Amino acid sequence: MERLDKLLSSTGRWSRKEVKTLVSQGRVWVDGRAAAGPEEKVDPVNAVFAVDGQIVDCAPFVYVMLNKPAGVLSATEDRNQATVLDLLPQELKRRGLFPVGRLDKDTTGLLLLTDDGALAHRLLSPKSHVPKVYLAHIEGRVDQGDIDALAAGMVLADGLRCLPAGLEPLGEGNICLVTLQEGKYHQVKRMLAARGKPVRTLHRQSMGPLTLDEELQPGKWRFLTPVERAELQGLEVTT
Repeated sequence: MERLDKLLSSTGRWSRKEVKTLVSQGRVWVDGRAAAGPEEKVDPVNAVFAVDGQIVDCAPFVYVMLNKPAGVLSATEDRNQATVLDLLPQELKRRGLFPVGRLDKDTTGLLLLTDDGALAHRLLSPKSHVPKVYLAHIEGRVDQGDIDALAAGMVLADGLRCLPAGLEPLGEGNICLVTLQEGKYHQVKRMLAARGKPVRTLHRQSMGPLTLDEELQPGKWRFLTPVERAELQGLEVTT
């Protein structure tokens, strides 16, 4: 059980002082009744909260799906350039969200933002082998040698050893799907460049059970659905 003012202020939408005012004005309801006071102890998971008649999600963690556009950094802050957090409303920025993993500045597509550090660790842990699928537009055409090289696990010129990866040509082969079990720096671009097939554009379609919502335009976001959250929480670490 938690104090009502602490719980509502943790959403980032109001300060504790503002919550106190809202409660005194009868604008905060808990389980269909007006809140007794800002210090009232409430169940953060099972209780239903409303402010001015609008339901407020007071779940302990926030999970946001973003369709990252090109030209935006996968970072929480930067003095000179826009970051993915700049695409969110102020109340979410105050929650302390961070991107789970990074996409290059010019890479687009699925990016998960959350304040759940434990989940982020599971998704990014090398032991988890969470698959990440990218749509790549390359120079040249994918051939069987490229497919075999990625499947065997490439060793790049700088000595970086890559886990086996999937490569599936689409259409005429200049567009392909790349599936990674890890997420090393510029990995897709470096692997394909090593095969003489430089990447022109790169777009992440999925990460584990989470697939980018086709209705999300670049730069737009939405909260994960309960089903999507449950699927992510159900991920198991393998060895």
